[in-house]
Amino acid sequence: MEKTNDSIIKKAQTAITKSKDSIVNVIDANGNGEIDIEDFIIIGLKTPGIKVDRNDFLKKELFKNYPQDTIDDAIAYNPAHAKIPSNEIDRIADEVIKYERNCVSGISAALGVPGGFAMAATVPADIAQYYGYMLRAAQKLMYLYGFPQIDTEERNQKFDSETMNTLIICLGVMYGVQGANTALKAMATALGKGVEKKLLKTALTKGTIYPIVKSVSKWFGVNMTKQVFAGFFKKAIPVVGGVIGGGITYLSFKPCCDKLRSTLQDTLLSNPNYHATEEEKNMEKAIITFSLQ
Repeated sequence: MEKTNDSIIKKAQTAITKSKDSIVNVIDANGNGEIDIEDFIIIGLKTPGIKVDRNDFLKKELFKNYPQDTIDDAIAYNPAHAKIPSNEIDRIADEVIKYERNCVSGISAALGVPGGFAMAATVPADIAQYYGYMLRAAQKLMYLYGFPQIDTEERNQKFDSETMNTLIICLGVMYGVQGANTALKAMATALGKGVEKKLLKTALTKGTIYPIVKSVSKWFGVNMTKQVFAGFFKKAIPVVGGVIGGGITYLSFKPCCDKLRSTLQDTLLSNPNYHATEEEKNMEKAIITFSLQ
C-alpha cells in the first residue's frame, strides 16, 4: 500500500513538473528560460490590434470637436501644445480606460475555468489578451498626455530595446513599482525640453534610466513567477485564473491605468507650467550628461 501511494505521489509530482515546464516554455517569449515582464510585453505586442498608431489615434479622438489645424498641431507636437484643455484630455483618457477595461471583461469569464493539464496550451492566449489591453491602454494614455510615437514594429522577431524599456517603465508605474514614476516624469521633462530621442534611447538602454528598468524588471520577475506558479500549482490543478490570479485581475485593470494617467497628467509634456522635483531634475541632467559622454 505504501509503495502504491509513493508511486501515485511520484506520478503526480512528475505531472506537475511537466506542466510547470510547459508553462515556462509557452510563456518564455524572449527565450531566457525564465518568466519575466519582457515575455508578457512580447506576447502582448504580438496580439493583433494592440499596437497603436499615434497619428491615427489622435485624429480619431479629436476630429469630432476640433478643427484640422488644432489636430495637426496636436500630432506635430502634443495635445497640450495644441491648447486642448486638460479636462478634455482627461475625459478622453477616462473613455480609453473604460473601453480597454470592457475589453478585459470579455476574457474575465474564461479566467477561472478549470480544464486540467490541457489548459496549459491556452495560457498564452489569455495572458496575451490581458497584457495586450494593458499595453494598448498605456500607448493611448501616453499619446494623449504628450509622448511621441512608441516604435512597436517587430524586427527579426525582436522589438527595439528602447520600446521594451519604455513599456517596462510604464507597466512599473501602473503597478506602483518604486522608481518607475520618477523615471517616466524625467523622460517627459527631457522630451519637453527638446532632448533628442537618441539621447533618451541611450538613457533607457544603458544610461541613467536603465538601472530603474532593471529594478522594475526584477520586481515583475519575482512577482510574476509567484503569481504563475503559486496559484497555478498550489492545488495541482492548472486553471487559467490561477495564472492571471493574484494582483493581475480584471478588478486591478482600472486602478493600474489610473496610476499611469495620474503620473502623465502632470509632466512637462502635458502641463507647460509643470515644475519638476529635484530628483527628476537630477535624472534629466544625468540623461543628457551620460548621453553626451
